[in-house]
Amino acid sequence: MNEELKAQMDGLLEKYSELLFGETSQELKEQVQAWVLYSHIAKSMPPLVQHWNSTYPDAKEEVKKLIAEIKTRNEEYRKKK
Repeated sequence: MNEELKAQMDGLLEKYSELLFGETSQELKEQVQAWVLYSHIAKSMPPLVQHWNSTYPDAKEEVKKLIAEIKTRNEEYRKKK
């Protein structure tokens, strides 16, 4: 991936994070990126995610927490609007 595309993808992720939460930071972008990646793979290749979940049960729990945090943070932001 070339540097221009990397920068553009980073901008897309930054804007998405801002639209979800009303703010952005490197940490928020990383959380959103992990959530988007996991969600996409879960929808497109469920057996792979099932295998990963059984192989790494602690990571599965961390992802569940991350998803819940993102949902809560987004709901709080939408209430403020």
